[in-house]
Amino acid sequence: MENKELIIFREFDNHKKVIKFNDKDSGLKGFIAIHNDNLGSPAVGGTRMFPYKSESEAIIDVLRLSRAMTYKCAIAGVPYGGAKGVIIGDPKKDKTDVLLKAYAKEVESLKGSFCTGEDVGISQDDINLMLDVSDYFIGKPDLAGDPSPYASLSSFYAIQEAVNFVFQKKSLKGIKVAIKGVGKVGSELARLLSNEGAEIFVSDIDNLALENVKKIAPSVAIVDNDKISFLDVDVYSPCAMGGEFSLQNVEKIKAKIICGGANNQLSDDEVGDWLFRHEIYYVPDYIANSGGLINVVDELEKGGYNKDRVLKRIKKVKNTVNEVFSIAKKINKSPHRVADQITEKNFIG
Repeated sequence: MENKELIIFREFDNHKKVIKFNDKDSGLKGFIAIHNDNLGSPAVGGTRMFPYKSESEAIIDVLRLSRAMTYKCAIAGVPYGGAKGVIIGDPKKDKTDVLLKAYAKEVESLKGSFCTGEDVGISQDDINLMLDVSDYFIGKPDLAGDPSPYASLSSFYAIQEAVNFVFQKKSLKGIKVAIKGVGKVGSELARLLSNEGAEIFVSDIDNLALENVKKIAPSVAIVDNDKISFLDVDVYSPCAMGGEFSLQNVEKIKAKIICGGANNQLSDDEVGDWLFRHEIYYVPDYIANSGGLINVVDELEKGGYNKDRVLKRIKKVKNTVNEVFSIAKKINKSPHRVADQITEKNFIG
């Protein structure tokens, strides 16, 4: 797509490239966005399949998500650019082998400038299938595999450090955490937190997901999905879709910490400023969920995938949260703006 077509979207951030695809034979329709590759090539980011209501909604999502990937790479200290793919469609109804192979051809056509993997609506089995068409998929089953447990782990470390900073508590015992969305990331996060003695409340629109989380974390309490965001808890952890908080609903938040695995949790920057003014500490999403990225991009490292290196890098998330919160408190600026400034120095200079 031409940049002049995209400047009407406030989410457009001088993206390097946005590709539109529409293959009638396979039913494939969507976008790939490469935001920035100043830190290095390839640009990396997962592929999401979602029943967007319009092309504009899909464009907005791919622009925001690809930009977030640039920031995530920079804050995680990995030498890659940020990108994202979105496929328009319901993965439960519209996803076919033909469609996935057509998408893999689109990825292959970029000749390695974009490497992608799992996201919402795309599974390990789908990655396996697409690897038959293109080598530019990461998170391979025999190497990094599913990124979800690692996104859960980084979110867990981020919550640990946030609780330590805000409440001066090194232990999570008795800390109340509400998790919205208990798919692969949220359910594993619930397990990790439960094991540390936290009191967990969960919600999801999928009853099967609720049944599954009860199996791995039996002590969790199930809450109505429409009410969980505003429970009187210590930590609220969004692990579903993004855009949850706006200036219209943010005043209902009772938690003192917001930290979770979902992308783009705030509708805009002003929401983050409001939170900080009201002494609510928000861990930027691209810090909290960076473990998934750290895991899959390790396949691109010289010498190949190394799990020990991955786990060491993910644990550094605690240091990042402490640094961002400390600076925010010192200069009286919201953590998301502090994180953005730190990050932009890395890829803008």
